[in-house]
Amino acid sequence: MTVLASVHDDHDATYTERAGRRIVAHYGRPERVHRAVRNVVGLIEHAYGVLTISGADRIDFVDNSVSNRIPSADGQGVYALLLDPQGRIETDMYVYNAGERLLVFTPPGEAAPLAEEWREKTFIQDVDIAVATDEFGTFGIHGPKATEKVASVFSEQTPDQPLSFVRGGMGDHGVTVIRTDGLTGEEGYEVVCTADAAEEIFDTLENRGMNAAPFGYQTWNSLTLEAGTPLFESELDSEVPNTLGLRNAVDFEKGCFVGQEVVSRVENRGRPSNRLVGLTVDSEPDAGAAVFAGDEAVGEVTRAVESPTREEPIALARVAFDTDSDLTVRVDGTEVEARRVELPFVNGTDQSARLPQY
Repeated sequence: MTVLASVHDDHDATYTERAGRRIVAHYGRPERVHRAVRNVVGLIEHAYGVLTISGADRIDFVDNSVSNRIPSADGQGVYALLLDPQGRIETDMYVYNAGERLLVFTPPGEAAPLAEEWREKTFIQDVDIAVATDEFGTFGIHGPKATEKVASVFSEQTPDQPLSFVRGGMGDHGVTVIRTDGLTGEEGYEVVCTADAAEEIFDTLENRGMNAAPFGYQTWNSLTLEAGTPLFESELDSEVPNTLGLRNAVDFEKGCFVGQEVVSRVENRGRPSNRLVGLTVDSEPDAGAAVFAGDEAVGEVTRAVESPTREEPIALARVAFDTDSDLTVRVDGTEVEARRVELPFVNGTDQSARLPQY
């Protein structure tokens, strides 16, 4: 559930659900808001699940569980994956070192199962794991003017390194400002506050200093797709990270973690069997639509939208790695032409750290 239901209602929000959590789909005219974010700056309430990890062994415990190295310094974060023994992604997450505790941000619906799984593995380690989703509000500020927007209302200098953060104030409330890893292809920050301050922080971000256009997850979907960013629900879930070219999420030099043997074997072999590619198509396909090279099915679409920036349908698809012939996609029972394009589809003021790399 959003922490700002009455505020979103006042903005005439249309809602949808994600993993049982009610979130904003849009506030009307999502394509127009999309262009506002691309050209200036926008504001979204992010629907994360949140864990707090405390105890003397917190860093070692999480570091041994996930695919990337957990930072030891306060004010630093990392993007990481939880893998199963076959190297497939169970969830992705951001882990931030907040001094006496770690904050773990997961996709909605993943925090509670992750907490339960990790509690079963603590044994004699000094680790305390709590689900804290309802304790925080998290707001994204994205767009070419994102730095200017945050600077206009934040008491401290904005962080300049991806996934680093700074504590400070907005109005009468303390907040943490995180520099994002560019998932929309634009400058971006996340502002984290306590749930009881969320309404005032949202108002500050929308209306004080430089104004920001509120947007929902329909626009988030089109922005991240244009940026070539694979998302958990549509591209990452149950995939091996090598297939996605998700090199920013795996530290191949760190100690053992579940699934490491599989992803390292694929890495050493040189390439996975499939890869994630960008397509422009003549008609917008559904997720799961088959991709063909001649008469042979070589993959499927993971996500597609009518791009507000390019003004044409675009899609991400998983296809056989060596496919280099002409492609078609099945749309409403008919095969339509698909053209492979280099990602990202749109170049903005930043580049997504998840952009596939092979």
